[in-house]
Amino acid sequence: MRHNRIRTIVCSVLAAGAALAAAPATAQTPYDGLWNVTVVTKTGTCEPSSRSTLTVADGKVSAPGADVTGSIGREGLVRVSIRGAYANGQLSGNAGSGKWNGASAGIPCSGRWEASRQ
Repeated sequence: MRHNRIRTIVCSVLAAGAALAAAPATAQTPYDGLWNVTVVTKTGTCEPSSRSTLTVADGKVSAPGADVTGSIGREGLVRVSIRGAYANGQLSGNAGSGKWNGASAGIPCSGRWEASRQ
């Protein structure tokens, strides 16, 4: 169950990063906005896949009800932490991708994520 929670959080973080890339011209950073994020587990016993929507505002990533910290740099570099899980990658224009790693019940998990701007 903890693994599913980590995966949901990672998806939320990635979605937030995607939101930054879709920001209007008046946004504080080029990637501010809403992002749809899909997280896929490649190794470990975490949930096979999940989807989430994240918000990026002034380069900071957030998601309702999730303990997410992270940022999207002006060049699109994604760095996010969610309850012991970590995601990094790159946004460019209206899309992005990267890798994530964490653990479920002490068992390591990792995989990839993809994001697109809403």
